[in-house]
Amino acid sequence: MTRAVRIGVQLQPQHAPEYGLIRDAVLRAEDAGVDVVFNWDHFYPLSGDPDGAHFECWTMLGAFAEQTERVEIGALVTGGGYRNPDLLADMARTVDHISEGRLILGLGAGWFEKDYDEYGYEFGTPGTRLALLKENMARLSARLKKLNPQPTREIPILIGGGGEKKTLRLVAEYAHMWHTFADLDSLARKNKVLAEHCAAVGTDESRIERSVQWPGIEKASALVEAGVSLFTIGVSGPGYDLSEVERAIRWRDEVNPEQVSGLA
Repeated sequence: MTRAVRIGVQLQPQHAPEYGLIRDAVLRAEDAGVDVVFNWDHFYPLSGDPDGAHFECWTMLGAFAEQTERVEIGALVTGGGYRNPDLLADMARTVDHISEGRLILGLGAGWFEKDYDEYGYEFGTPGTRLALLKENMARLSARLKKLNPQPTREIPILIGGGGEKKTLRLVAEYAHMWHTFADLDSLARKNKVLAEHCAAVGTDESRIERSVQWPGIEKASALVEAGVSLFTIGVSGPGYDLSEVERAIRWRDEVNPEQVSGLA
């Protein structure tokens, strides 16, 4: 194991009729000892009542930045087609400063058609959404270099997805972190593909942190052996039950020599 294991929580901003419920969950998560607090970038619930209560991602990240002191924060992930990439770079730089260097910039191609249809974005196809993400990554990276003041650190970019030809190529070119839903066997194959992309573009593969959804304690150790170091548990409103998060934190503290914060 070359990286310390970290535990994230994704506070899904759905079914919380009052923002105070989310604010309380952020407080409880940081107090419990999580390393990262994520939300997600959707406009409608993904489960339960499809028209249930829901809050917007990036406005919320600014509030997370002010409320917290230690944890990293970010979206798992920001939809690639929802925002002008130059504006998104400026938003990320601003939240980076508000949080004093604790933002993770999570990005993906997008997939939830209702978000696009209801808010007037072109849904297109998986291919066109990936092409747009590729274009946006170049623009976002260029804008980050022009902003004044500059970010407080090189903002870690997390790219979510598992496509071996296009998404993993973008991971190799731009990302510090890669989030995938792959199982153990698929992860081993995709790791090899990612290594090939990294070699092709001249990226040090070891810089890219592997991230997956929490599979439970029984399966987590095998994923650590396969290179995963960030596990994230998703919880939904209105209750935001953190009991599984707390179990994962206890496991983390058993496998790590000491608790860490920030990119390991």
